[in-house]
Amino acid sequence: MGEDERTPTPENATLFQAFEWNVPADHAHWKRLTKVLPALSSIGLSAFWLPPGCKAASYQGNGYDIYDLYDLGEFDQKGKRATKWGTKEELLELSKLAKEKGVGLHWDAVLNHKAGADKTEKCRAVEVDDADRTKEVSEPYEIEGWLGFDFPGRGDKYSKMKYHWEHFSGTDYNQANEKKAIYKILGDNKGWSRSVDEENGNADYMMFADIDYSHPEVAEDVKRWGPWITKEVGLSGFRLDAVQHFSERFTNEWINVLREECGHDIFIVGEFWNGNVDQIIPWLEEMHHKFSLYDAPLVYNFSTISTSTGADLRKVFDDTLVQRFPEKAVTVVMNHDTQPGSTVETHVEGWFKPLAYSLILFREQGYPCVFYGDMYGMKGDHEEPPSCGGKLADLVLARKLYAYGSQEDYYDDPNCIGWVRRGTWDHPAGMAVVMSNEGPGEIKMAVGEMHKGQIWTDVLGWEEAEVEIDDEGYGVFPCPGISVSVWVRKDAKGRDQFPVDLDSNIYEQ
Repeated sequence: MGEDERTPTPENATLFQAFEWNVPADHAHWKRLTKVLPALSSIGLSAFWLPPGCKAASYQGNGYDIYDLYDLGEFDQKGKRATKWGTKEELLELSKLAKEKGVGLHWDAVLNHKAGADKTEKCRAVEVDDADRTKEVSEPYEIEGWLGFDFPGRGDKYSKMKYHWEHFSGTDYNQANEKKAIYKILGDNKGWSRSVDEENGNADYMMFADIDYSHPEVAEDVKRWGPWITKEVGLSGFRLDAVQHFSERFTNEWINVLREECGHDIFIVGEFWNGNVDQIIPWLEEMHHKFSLYDAPLVYNFSTISTSTGADLRKVFDDTLVQRFPEKAVTVVMNHDTQPGSTVETHVEGWFKPLAYSLILFREQGYPCVFYGDMYGMKGDHEEPPSCGGKLADLVLARKLYAYGSQEDYYDDPNCIGWVRRGTWDHPAGMAVVMSNEGPGEIKMAVGEMHKGQIWTDVLGWEEAEVEIDDEGYGVFPCPGISVSVWVRKDAKGRDQFPVDLDSNIYEQ
C-alpha cells in the first residue's frame, strides 16, 4: 500500500474552556470569542466549551443562576435583552465563524434548577436537614416559594411551557416568613429523585428552585430544548453542569433523544466533581458510559505535587480517571470552579502549570481541556496573568503538530520524568518531553533510529542546548530545574510557527 493510500492520522483534538468566572459583565464576550477564534483554531483548539448562555436571573450572572432555557439573549427579560455574554445575534455570528473554521461548540447546560422566578406560589413543604436531605426537621406546612416562571418577555415563542410549584421538588426560601432553609415540596408523586448521588444523604437538591424530572411536562420540555438549541446554535456537544444532582434516568433519556435527533457523534461531558476515582467510575458504569467526565482526581494530584517539596512525579496519574478509564476522561489543569476564589478552589502552583499542561497535552490518553484563565489571565479579586510564562499557546500548537504515535515512558527518577512519542507516517516528527520538579535534569530516551543524525531543540526555548540523535535512535534530553522541555527535530515542519504570537489583549475592542 502506498503512502497516499494509507489512512490519515486524525489530528489531535483539544477542547478550550472559553471563559473564566470573572470575565467582565460587559455583554461582549461572544464578540471577543469571535475575534480570537481564528487564531485559537490555527494552533489546534478544535472545540470551544461555551459558558451557559441562557438568560440568567441577573443580566450580570454567569448563567448558572439560570432563568430561561429558551432565551439566548433575544428577549428583554431580567433587566436586559443580552445575557452577560452578549446577544443571540452575536452568538450566531460566533457559531457561523466556528463552522467555517471547523471548530465545534459545546454548550454548558444548566438543567438542575431555575432561578429568578417571576412570582411566588403557595405549596406544602417540609424542611429537611442541610447535612442529610433524607431527614425531615419540621412538620409539613404551607410556604410561599419563588416558584412561578411565566417568561413574560418571551411569551410562548419556542416553548409554551410555564413552570409552577408542581414542577419543582425543592426550594430554599419561604417568602411568607422570610426563612432560608431547604424545603422539600410535597404533593402527589413528589420527593427527591432516587437516581442521584448520595451526597448529603440525597444530592437532588443543590440550589434555587430544584427541577423535578419525574413530572412529565418538565421532562418533555427539557427533552425538546436539547435538539432545539443544538440546531438553533449549531452545537456539537454539551457540558452537563452538576450532573450528579439530577436524575440519572432523565439524563440518559435526554441524551438518547438528543443523539437520535442530532446525531450520535454529539459529545457529552458531565461535571461530577469528586476526587475519588472509585466513586466516579461506578457513576459512569451506571450511566452506561453515555458521556465523559472531568478528571477531578488528576487536578487534585496536580495540586498536591505542585505544593509539596520533592514530590514523586511518577505518581501524578495514580488513581485518576485518565489512568483507569482514559477514553472517558476530559483532563484539565484548572477551570472556573477551581480557579482562585471559586467554589472548589484547588491551588496549582504557577511553576507547575507548564508541567501539568504537558502531562495532559502530549500524551496519548485523555481529551485535554485548556482553560481561558490560563490562556488570557484571570480578572476579579484574584487577578492573575496568563500562565505558563505566556507559553501555553506554544504547548497547544506542539500538541497539534507533534504529539502523535506510540508512547514510551521514562520514569526511573521520582523528580525527573520523561516520555517520547514516536510519530506516525503522516506526522513523522516525533516528540520528547522531559520535566523536573527539583534541579536541572536529563534523560537518555529512544526516539527511534529513523531520527538518527537529526538535531532536536526545545520548542519552548527554555532549554538552549541542542541534542543530536545517535545511530541507535537515542538522545540525551535535558530540562531546566523546576521546568519542562519539549523536544522536536530542529527542522520539523511547523517549527517556524514558534514562538506563537497570540494577541493577549483580548479585552481591547
